[in-house]
Amino acid sequence: QVQLVESGGGLVQPGGSLRLSCAASREIFSINVMGWYRQTPGKQRELVAGINNGGTPNYADSVKGRFTISSDNAKNMVLLQMNSLKPEDTAVYYCNAHIATVDGATYDYWGQGTQVTVSS
Repeated sequence: QVQLVESGGGLVQPGGSLRLSCAASREIFSINVMGWYRQTPGKQRELVAGINNGGTPNYADSVKGRFTISSDNAKNMVLLQMNSLKPEDTAVYYCNAHIATVDGATYDYWGQGTQVTVSS
């Protein structure tokens, strides 16, 4: 089991920045992949950025060059720095922990979500 708590959402003007934080209830080095997803009404949840326990990040094309994902193993936290925000980045952002066991089982855990609104 993993409990995830997000923070850092809010209202920001286009071109502004926000930093989202996700605190995990266990050591994140034991979690295969930590990620950030987002969802808007009527749409499927989509991957924004992920980072594996080796520290390798990956990003959705729509956020490359603007968002940076990082992990702090000492604090069991994953951060998402969002710069040059656009109105289309408006969504509820969810933290995800993906665990794959040696016997092939996979588990996904989700935070409660934090609202990001980009508007003038």
